[in-house]
Amino acid sequence: MATVQLDQSAIDALRGEVRGGVLLPGDGEYDDARALYNAMIDKHPALIARCSDAADVIASVSFGREQGLDIAIRGGGHNGGGLGSVDDGLVIDLSGMRGVQVNPRARTAVAAGGALLGDVDHATHAFGLATPGGIISTTGLGGLGLGGGVGHLTRKCGLTIDNFLEVDMVLADGTFVTANEDEHADLFWAVRGGGGNFGVVTSFTLQLHEVSNVWAGPMLWPLERTEDVLRFFHDYIGTAPEDLNGFFAFLTVPPAPPFPEELHLQKMCGIVWCYAGSADRVDALLAPARALGGVALDGVMELPYPAWNSAFDALYPKGHQWYWRADYVRDIPEDAVKRHAEFAAELPSMQSTMHIYPVDGAAARIANDATAWAYRDARYAQVMVGVDPDPANADEITRWTIDYFDALHPYSMGGAYVNFMMDEGQDRVQATYRDNYDRLSRIKARYDPANLFHVNQNIRPAS
Repeated sequence: MATVQLDQSAIDALRGEVRGGVLLPGDGEYDDARALYNAMIDKHPALIARCSDAADVIASVSFGREQGLDIAIRGGGHNGGGLGSVDDGLVIDLSGMRGVQVNPRARTAVAAGGALLGDVDHATHAFGLATPGGIISTTGLGGLGLGGGVGHLTRKCGLTIDNFLEVDMVLADGTFVTANEDEHADLFWAVRGGGGNFGVVTSFTLQLHEVSNVWAGPMLWPLERTEDVLRFFHDYIGTAPEDLNGFFAFLTVPPAPPFPEELHLQKMCGIVWCYAGSADRVDALLAPARALGGVALDGVMELPYPAWNSAFDALYPKGHQWYWRADYVRDIPEDAVKRHAEFAAELPSMQSTMHIYPVDGAAARIANDATAWAYRDARYAQVMVGVDPDPANADEITRWTIDYFDALHPYSMGGAYVNFMMDEGQDRVQATYRDNYDRLSRIKARYDPANLFHVNQNIRPAS
């Protein structure tokens, strides 16, 4: 249980200001509200402020600052390292702020700070539009987007941050600002990849693209074909038209439809495709993969983009044990291919996996210093993740993930996509931002000199 002692009159005042409600340990909804997507992490905040609008956020930030509390910002709650919560501190919970308003003529949307990817997909799809996000619809737009935003549309539409037009924010001193290319331009630069270091984003204005139905699904091969399929993926995806996205994956086939019964629980390798172009090209673009031969499952079909962006939701519900490791990768040499194959054979559970996401195409046409996201010269964001519903298996999935990472890290570029990182220390944070770190640190010193927002992959303010 939370152990910090707070002034009761201050709590009463906060409860009077926050219309969404304030929860303390012992309150009936407290345990449900504090539970994180990653059940490996179990934190007990002193208070949870359930914000319903920017005014609630302003009151909560001011309370946390005045009471000297650690502050965590929670959107969808998916953060791998559990950094959307904090022991004995204040959680600013944005999950009550999920509205999305679409302007189809301008091809823009304004999404509240707690909106989930599924909320954005639902609102925009009605107009035949979409903005790039991740691959699980229950992910929060804020957490995913502020860290970069890699997903099914990266090659065609860029990262999520590349589609930010402006953000509304509450700063550490409680002031409310709008940041875009013209107002607070340095802050706008920093939040595009710098995570939650600079304030609480209460709304995002997003650029939308004409994406309605996509041709998507997995192609799976027996695990013994790993080296052939991974070599093909590495050679092909970077030369394919940007309308075609696909990520390489290891998986254990779930024992449920739509997977055929003869494949259930088999360890396999595959490419998870998403094509968002004209229908008359899809077969030609996928023909080289099919020509590899030995395809055990060809699951590519036409379906609405929101359906594809939520296809993995049931496989990864809230409450599983998760352990992450990640790297940016420019090349996959032969030795790396062989090491991947070795660890794929040891997948420790059905949900454990490894993904290699392309971050080229539209995402790569932006300079490394144009936003805080510093690896535009990478070809891939690579992630190993151990997942299991049973806490008794936490050590096993953690050990596999770390060993796999240690074996492949020598072939990496040094840093990692912050959304795939656990709490791995300051050196990893600095490696992730490369030459952008010093500028980020100066901007942090301007907008949050006391480092109030430090429960994150922290960028420390310049002294």
